[in-house]
Amino acid sequence: MTSKIPQFLLVATVLCASVAASAQARTSIKVGMTISSTGTFASASQSGERGVQIWLDDVNKRGGIALAGKKYPVELVKRDDRSDKQLVSRVYDSLINEEKVDVLIAPFSSTLVGVAAPIADSNKKYMVSWAGSSDQLFQQGYQSIVSVTVQASQLPVTSTALTAKLGVKKMAIVYADDPFPASTAAAARDMAEKAGIKVVLFEKYAKGTKDFAILLQKAQASGAEALYSPSNDGDLISMVRQMKEREINFPMTYMVYGSAPPLMEMGKDANYLFSHTQFDPTVKWKVTDGLNTDQFLAAYKRLFPNVVSGADFQTALAYGAGVVLEKSIGTANSMDAAKLKQAAMDISGKTIMVSGQFEIDKTGFQIGMKPIVLQMQPDGMKIVAPEEIATGKAIYPAPAWTKR
Repeated sequence: MTSKIPQFLLVATVLCASVAASAQARTSIKVGMTISSTGTFASASQSGERGVQIWLDDVNKRGGIALAGKKYPVELVKRDDRSDKQLVSRVYDSLINEEKVDVLIAPFSSTLVGVAAPIADSNKKYMVSWAGSSDQLFQQGYQSIVSVTVQASQLPVTSTALTAKLGVKKMAIVYADDPFPASTAAAARDMAEKAGIKVVLFEKYAKGTKDFAILLQKAQASGAEALYSPSNDGDLISMVRQMKEREINFPMTYMVYGSAPPLMEMGKDANYLFSHTQFDPTVKWKVTDGLNTDQFLAAYKRLFPNVVSGADFQTALAYGAGVVLEKSIGTANSMDAAKLKQAAMDISGKTIMVSGQFEIDKTGFQIGMKPIVLQMQPDGMKIVAPEEIATGKAIYPAPAWTKR
């Protein structure tokens, strides 16, 4: 005679089996991201990837990330986006729905993050952005995205204050027709005018522009004492070359990516450029989470001995994205996007990394980091603002090309 198993025991058995299968299924924490192997964003994206690799190396040496009482190694699932918006859309969808990643690190640039963010949000996947600086990104109502980089509207704070202090009265602003450059340029214009600097030229140009001669001559003819550009490093290289070829001089030239490795490879032609950074080896923030500056630089040297360029602020920011991701998971003890976003709010203002303080508002918009202004001088790169961490004084006005 066959005895019947009570229904509640069957349900309990099925639930236990389900839980056991779920626990057995997880062998790692999968982090998805894309890298630009080619195209406009390739150099900066690959620099950022090295930062993520430093974090990955460190976290796995420590046994991984704790979740539900057990540590899991971190597995990085990388795909190539080739600086292409359409490809970003397909690849992030694949990372979520085919690769089944747990969490995401955003791609490089506001342009590409603007494509990836709604995909992450609609799929309820937590994403940390290390290079999506456009203010517009955090005006869309996304619930799952947080930033570890200075946002566009905050970036010119230090540089415009320095420009006014140096005595500049007229400024020309030129920028690519792209979200981040446009947001930064608009903020720089507003801050400059509030500081008493007249913006005599405010002009955008089409993406893909290669010849800047007419635009640069127009800026010089406007009487500008300072040229300000938040465009990508490829455009900036062309601008510097064309200024030199045509002897177009500005007493001050500020280029947001002026300290990027491709600009530094120009040698003496990069002298006197002012630029932005969020990381410098001489700045030693009081790090609460992750590697400190010396440890970070040592890890970079060990992991990338054949890379000619050193760690830059893209490397540090992407590394910081990993640190925030790890701390969010540890705080939430969950992979649920809403819980991870709340965890990010909980650690906001209490977390300092090699790139500075992590502090966000309720939209995920970064509000805690201080922009640093560098100047490439004949005897090396110097921090020239803010004053409390400066390693040198700004050289102004810059000598004309014929006198360098």
